[in-house]
Amino acid sequence: MQSTKLLRPAICLPGITMLTLCFAMLGQTPHKAGPSLLSPLTAQLGRFTASDVPAIGPAETAVEPRKWSQPIPPGLPGNGMSQHPMLYIGEGYNKILLVNDGKIVWTYSTGSGWEYDDVWMLSNGNILFSRMQYVAEVTPNKQVVWRYDAPAGTEIHTCQPIGLNKVLFVLNGLPPKLMVVDVKTNKVEVQHELPAPSTTDAKTIHAQFRRVRYTPQGTYLVPFLEMGQVVEYDKEFKEIWKYPIKSPWAAVRLQNGNTLITDENDILTREVNPQKETVWEITPGDLPEAYRYINSQSATRLANGNTILCSRGGDGKGPQLVEITPDKKVVWVLWDWANFGPATAVQILDEPGIPEKPG
Repeated sequence: MQSTKLLRPAICLPGITMLTLCFAMLGQTPHKAGPSLLSPLTAQLGRFTASDVPAIGPAETAVEPRKWSQPIPPGLPGNGMSQHPMLYIGEGYNKILLVNDGKIVWTYSTGSGWEYDDVWMLSNGNILFSRMQYVAEVTPNKQVVWRYDAPAGTEIHTCQPIGLNKVLFVLNGLPPKLMVVDVKTNKVEVQHELPAPSTTDAKTIHAQFRRVRYTPQGTYLVPFLEMGQVVEYDKEFKEIWKYPIKSPWAAVRLQNGNTLITDENDILTREVNPQKETVWEITPGDLPEAYRYINSQSATRLANGNTILCSRGGDGKGPQLVEITPDKKVVWVLWDWANFGPATAVQILDEPGIPEKPG
């Protein structure tokens, strides 16, 4: 394990943060019309274009620019890159992209190889991401403040901040381990072995886990990508809920208590309630043919009830992001292979709430 520590910049967001917390305490979702003033992240965006931000940071490794000559399909719903300020990553293109005001305003590159799977902007402006070989946190001016390298024979495909000082991640391995580490002290606070298809076959390591999450209820929500189940564990790792589904890439606990699951094999995103009843689901076949995504990995539920579906896009044969309303009306399609690679995950930066506070 290697780590690099720098002082974390302090932030002061009294009005924004207190207003967000007030809404949360009342159990209400603030009205969202255009960029939200309730997100602590919008206050951080100017730091990414400051004069001290280098084109390439000291820990970065450049990647080849994208080469794409085909035009963006005409008449797509929404406003293209201007639809949302967002943090965007995808398997197959190792450059984190920060989009604001319809432009890519900041990038972070990690060279060739595989693969990005998870990314967060924290309320202090730092970026936390998983890169298969490691999980790291960097500042807007591209200084590494923490890094954990996956030991030989293991992989990291998921990460989640728990407060500003702790990170949850999973080491795919023999056996796989769910871990929570204090990023200031490097103390391992949680380390628990998870079930796996095999305890001896190294070929099974890569596909063990992707999106694992700590919930507002203090539990661990674990999609088993190859074992066909989503399992929820309490803090003692006692199984308290299980949902069978073919190939769950991601499972996220929503504010309404339901769970949003992405089934990669069936290109299905399904919302289920605690009683395991399906209350909503979407597949490409539910959409107009011109907007159908090729595959899916993660999905993001917005405060206004819309859902953004992320797709690796079939090498340019389909869109990367599709935003739909609860009644499955398409309101935004990002189909831009000149500027963006495949979409594995996206964080919308003007959403209310504090990213490192689960739920």
